[in-house]
Amino acid sequence: MKSDNPFDSAASLNYKDVSHYWSNANPSILGPYMMDGFGFPASAGQYRFCGESEIVQRLIDDADYAGTALDLGSGAGHWTEYFAQRFTKVVAVEASSPLFEAMTQRCSTYTNVSFIHGNVLSFEPEGQYSLIFLGGMLMYLNKCDVIALLQKVTPLLVQGGVIVCRESTVRNETVVREGDYQVVYRSVQTYRGIFNKCDLSVDHVEMNVPYILMQMGCEFIKKWKMKVPSSLQAIPIVGHVTYWALRLTRPWITRLPATIGVAFPELTNHFFVLRKGFSDR
Repeated sequence: MKSDNPFDSAASLNYKDVSHYWSNANPSILGPYMMDGFGFPASAGQYRFCGESEIVQRLIDDADYAGTALDLGSGAGHWTEYFAQRFTKVVAVEASSPLFEAMTQRCSTYTNVSFIHGNVLSFEPEGQYSLIFLGGMLMYLNKCDVIALLQKVTPLLVQGGVIVCRESTVRNETVVREGDYQVVYRSVQTYRGIFNKCDLSVDHVEMNVPYILMQMGCEFIKKWKMKVPSSLQAIPIVGHVTYWALRLTRPWITRLPATIGVAFPELTNHFFVLRKGFSDR
């Protein structure tokens, strides 16, 4: 389902279906990254995470590490662990039972992490935060709830604190995916408008190149599955070859589609750095 108006709030997610999907999610590093079923080795997820963590480290370089990081929608805990190694305290909130269990196991040795098994919309934050991180959380929320969540947590930022969002995006429009896997893909322009409604200034927007690289592989293999008979697909082999081909041809392979005027991959991904204070940029 698509909406030509990027601010259209008529199309909405069914949270029951969203919850059902994530209650059965694979807690591996490939599962939350939506990279299962493409034949990629587990190292593909780790490679993407390492690339993203380099970006995040640069984006939060001036953060107050003596403070608290709030990780909303913490998934299997890779980002929680990352923040636990840097901040004095981390509060991690996750609703999915298999992902929450994976997170607590991963981060069990970190005494500075508080684990909260619950929905981010019903979560009642306390204290103040140097960093609020949403790693692919907003695309599973309807627009009104995105605004409500951001308005709830923004007042708890310390002076100079930031909100960092990492969201899958589309180039234009707002695309709502229905069915078993429900999600809203918004454009950068749409997110800017939403953030402004929350009196947040968009300090920085950056393309998530590690995501783009892996998404190129996912969309290529989807096309491969559509064109090649199942008996001949050899997905484990094709997935490994595709993954290593992408790694070996980075960074120019990610620039090629734009160079030849092709909108590929269909999905993009961006980091948004947000600060208190209205901006209409």
